[in-house]
Amino acid sequence: MNARERLLTALDGGEPDRVPCAFGFYHVDLESLVPPGQYRDNMVDVHFVEFPLSPEEEKLRRLARPFEPDTRLGTPAQVTTYTRWDYRPETPDCRNPLARARSLDDLRSFPFPDVSAPYHVEALGRQVRDLHARGLAAGGNLPHLGGELFEAAWRLRGLENFLLDLLERPAWAHFLLDRLADLARRNAETLARAGVDVLALDDDVGMPGTMMISPATWREFFKPRLAMIIQAARAIKPDLRVVYHSDGYFEPIVGDLMEIGVNAINPLQPDHMDAARIRQRFGPQLALWGTVGYHTTFSFATPNAIRREVKHRIETLGRAGLILCPAYDIDEPDIPWENIAAFLEAVEAYG
Repeated sequence: MNARERLLTALDGGEPDRVPCAFGFYHVDLESLVPPGQYRDNMVDVHFVEFPLSPEEEKLRRLARPFEPDTRLGTPAQVTTYTRWDYRPETPDCRNPLARARSLDDLRSFPFPDVSAPYHVEALGRQVRDLHARGLAAGGNLPHLGGELFEAAWRLRGLENFLLDLLERPAWAHFLLDRLADLARRNAETLARAGVDVLALDDDVGMPGTMMISPATWREFFKPRLAMIIQAARAIKPDLRVVYHSDGYFEPIVGDLMEIGVNAINPLQPDHMDAARIRQRFGPQLALWGTVGYHTTFSFATPNAIRREVKHRIETLGRAGLILCPAYDIDEPDIPWENIAAFLEAVEAYG
């Protein structure tokens, strides 16, 4: 099997020749991660394409690139995204552009970024064809403000405001989420037309031990819109696989995600989600993408400890329907390459 066949087999609940692996559920800048001379195409089985930047956005990213990531501002890529939405985490008094909205007209008049122009399909399609020519699977993320629906809404409105919208001003919440869902639908259709194999949808609705909103609220406000996005993309590319990401604990909605067509969930952080219990409940038809490492594992554990962690995940979860991946971001400056290399070596040895 090549890498693409391996990943798609796992996403369909099957057992490939080796357990596939990934570095994340989004585009990871391998040039900054892998030491010079050590990069190879088949390190991981899936790479994620990127929506092209406008000339203005490319200039901004170049300006931000020399600086270290900031806990408030994020990476250069995040800074570019924030600028598209007029989201300003560095200025608390005007961080959330819709925090002072007083009517639905204020929500209606806010300009959403549009990255669904035809040339994006052409540029994304070239990236997909290049990955396929190298035997790799192509994944795609939607351009968004931290998440398609929940995260984008609260970043625009402010977390407290949006939670109150869900409870006291449901018409406001539905209106804003309809706008966000329509944008996500158009961008998902763009990726489907470009031919990606995997559509990654993400929204952090979980936190340690519980969800940020109740499962009932998620089912009312978010589930139908996610279903619509998936259906629209699959109307263009019926064999599109879908992975859903949320940090923290979101086990109560896993069955709902399967119901609307999600093939895999990510990242199943071991400190918040019991992957073995989920595997026992749903079987390999729900692929598990992640599972490797606690919050501090890749920063502070030894390479041998990481190898043992990979072996443990394979032994307890089985080889069918499994995509091994760090459960926390590894494109961070405090993570040594030796630990990332140990992860890759272990997948090769035990997978």
